[in-house]
Amino acid sequence: MARKPESVKALLSRISQSVRLPVAEQRQAQEDWRSWLKNKLPAALDAHVTGAVEREKQLTIFAESAAWSARLRFAVAEIDAEIRGRNAEIQKVAVKVMPKR
Repeated sequence: MARKPESVKALLSRISQSVRLPVAEQRQAQEDWRSWLKNKLPAALDAHVTGAVEREKQLTIFAESAAWSARLRFAVAEIDAEIRGRNAEIQKVAVKVMPKR
């Protein structure tokens, strides 16, 4: 017996319910890291940070350009112990480029 096809709206609604919470949690974690970094980095440098994402035991911090990324790497190296103190599961901290939109 064939299954009755579902509408796209019904499918998206079902998917949305199962994905919404993890996405909201990830978004909150990103905002928490940005807020924490804002308090730890010099204001001139923080203004050029475009995001921070924690995933798979790695914290990735994004800078708006390669030049700011290089400066950010030095600053992050200085607070590495504090980052790991905030979350002991972090094994690696990376700095990458992601321009502002």
